[in-house]
Amino acid sequence: MALFNGTQNEYYNGNNHGNYQFISLQDLITQFEIAYVGEDKIIPKIKRADISFFAQRALQELSFDTFKSIKSQEIQVPPSLQMILPHDYVGYTKLSSVDSAGIKHLLYPVKETSNPFQVKQNDDGSYFFGEETNIVNNFDFTTPLTSSEWNFNNITFGNGAWDSTNFNASGNGGLGKYTFNYIKDTLKLVNDELEFSILWHNSTTNTGGSKAYGVWQRLDVSNVDVVTLKATAKSGDRQTDDSGNLLCDYGVVRVGLSDTDPGVGFELANGTIVNANHTNPYNNSYPSPNIDPTRLNLGYAEWSDGTASQKELQNIDVSSYSEIWIYIQSFSPWQAGAVTEPVATDHDSDPSTPDEAGTQGGTVIISPTSSVNNTHQVNVVNEVQVLVDGLFPSLTENNEDGVSSTWSNYKAHTPSENNISDYEDYNNDIYWPNSGKRYGLDPQYAQVNGSFYIDELRGKIHFSSNISGETVILDYISDSLGTDEEMQVHKFAEEAMYKHIAYAILSTSSNPMHQNLAPRFKRERFAATRQAKLRLSNIKLEELTQILRGKSKHIKK
Repeated sequence: MALFNGTQNEYYNGNNHGNYQFISLQDLITQFEIAYVGEDKIIPKIKRADISFFAQRALQELSFDTFKSIKSQEIQVPPSLQMILPHDYVGYTKLSSVDSAGIKHLLYPVKETSNPFQVKQNDDGSYFFGEETNIVNNFDFTTPLTSSEWNFNNITFGNGAWDSTNFNASGNGGLGKYTFNYIKDTLKLVNDELEFSILWHNSTTNTGGSKAYGVWQRLDVSNVDVVTLKATAKSGDRQTDDSGNLLCDYGVVRVGLSDTDPGVGFELANGTIVNANHTNPYNNSYPSPNIDPTRLNLGYAEWSDGTASQKELQNIDVSSYSEIWIYIQSFSPWQAGAVTEPVATDHDSDPSTPDEAGTQGGTVIISPTSSVNNTHQVNVVNEVQVLVDGLFPSLTENNEDGVSSTWSNYKAHTPSENNISDYEDYNNDIYWPNSGKRYGLDPQYAQVNGSFYIDELRGKIHFSSNISGETVILDYISDSLGTDEEMQVHKFAEEAMYKHIAYAILSTSSNPMHQNLAPRFKRERFAATRQAKLRLSNIKLEELTQILRGKSKHIKK
């Protein structure tokens, strides 16, 4: 079978020049199968996939210290003094700057500095894990209330001073109906404040009090251990009549945290589930949770003296929860004396008597203007914050570009090789001015080419300041794994590849015969690798002789 396919015309006019010195990895695997695998051969049976695996591992190992390094990149060093490592970089062979004549000048690695991970710290020196963050959406009520953020009681017809009763009575084949006009409570935003405007509630017992309202929001605390609750609010003022009798005591506002969704509901002692949408507080068997401070079981702040203030609860432990709820409660303690009895307007057939409940065809109309005490009490919440110290799970780097202060100082300093004063040179132990010559200079610093540091963590090469704007060339080693075109072996190392693959297969086999053969192939692998290194080193006797002729030193035998 011919090893060269095509014509010389195609070769010389094509782009695949010099490729005859290589053999593709797939061809090498095929030839290994022919030579080593089969009946009466060293390896009777093996999958091609296994051979491919060991072939790639051999290719990697030989790439590191046997094959020639033929990969390189050239860039012009930017002001950042950084070069990104190539995508297939494993290690470098050398870094050089290039002069105007195209001659390489070797750059030397720096050992006395580095580019460490610079931990971002707070002003007190503690480690930074993110800014203190408020996890409450629309915490200052600057945007309209929406169910996607805040849940709240929808105050509609029936919430207000008059009891929500339509009395229907049937008798004598007729229908009696009473229509009430309400003075409604309101829950709304006014001047970026959450305002609860609440009037007394006309219950059947006329004991006073009001409806109790709730506003709540779910908070994600899955990555939080401790929170701080901070809120600003004001409870409503007292109200008295002209005689000084108390009509309504100070309003009550509570802002707290709950481990239960108020919208789903809380379980009462009798097993009943009641949620925050239930605003009637009077039914002892079914009271509104919006009046119960125990529903704020993770902690709460209360305003009940008619003043406005900011209150704070610190170090609230939420480590046992993935979600909690910020929950606002508001109600007004109206007194029984504030409740105004309904005033009936006579609409039945007997103008001498008022309408009575159940009167056939009668209607009682209650007008808001007929109530004596109809000034709402107003409770206000300005803002609600639930603060966490930081949500970052890991340490944060101080600089976004990944350049530490250590390396920044190095770049700003005049490179050692360009310093003329000993005491300015960080590569020696002299820290004061002196005169005289520099004795015992380390040869690695006896150059003006420049220096570099490879930051393996961030995948970048950092150069000294005198390299800025210069052209540099990186010669580097890869593992030779990539596309099919990239995975090829120099023919000088072909035999070494066969021995590597054979030894790997035999040494990992449980077959006793293979185990006996493994030591032999280990020796042959070593010898073949050594031979490949010598071949690939490309040492020419004439070149070596020419170099030696230029030396004035005697060569001792």
